[in-house]
Amino acid sequence: MISIKNIHMHSKVLSSIFCAVIGVLLVSVSFCAKAESAADLNTSSAHALQILYQTNPVASVIARKAKAILVFPKIIKAGLIVGGSYGEGVLYQNSRVAGYYNSVSASWGLQAGAQTYGYAVFLMNDKAIKYLNKTDGWEIGVGPSVVVVDSGVARNLSSTTLKDDAYAFIFNQQGLMLSVSLEGTKVSRIHPK
Repeated sequence: MISIKNIHMHSKVLSSIFCAVIGVLLVSVSFCAKAESAADLNTSSAHALQILYQTNPVASVIARKAKAILVFPKIIKAGLIVGGSYGEGVLYQNSRVAGYYNSVSASWGLQAGAQTYGYAVFLMNDKAIKYLNKTDGWEIGVGPSVVVVDSGVARNLSSTTLKDDAYAFIFNQQGLMLSVSLEGTKVSRIHPK
């Protein structure tokens, strides 16, 4: 027979375990994702873009039409029921650095593991750029429409079919988590040294 006292005791134990897991995940993600200098971000972002263009020719086609490109060369994601990700990147406009941003997300659900990946968002119009600049953190999935380009979407894209506000490419995935989603990711301006 299960008593109320036993249920209460088990819920306290589960709550303590849950809080410990959250703490470990947050410390792990923040430790692995230390702040980079502006020079480091410039170098790693430029390199990441070159790799993306070499491995995905559609990204290169879209880049020629984009008004700005937001590049996050390395996002670190970890999760065990509760998850989070963090990374820093560069906004390029007219082939010059126009600002620095971080990418942060939190998630809840059936998940376990850790991985790294990069992503680039090609902003296709002034509306998307203005939204990024005027918001106090852009939550991807809210505001300008963003299409995540996978192999199926890429087959149907050309410079004449680009109609959305932004196109995102995920690249260099490494690790043991099953999927990457940009939905709910918050992008905010930072000021690295």
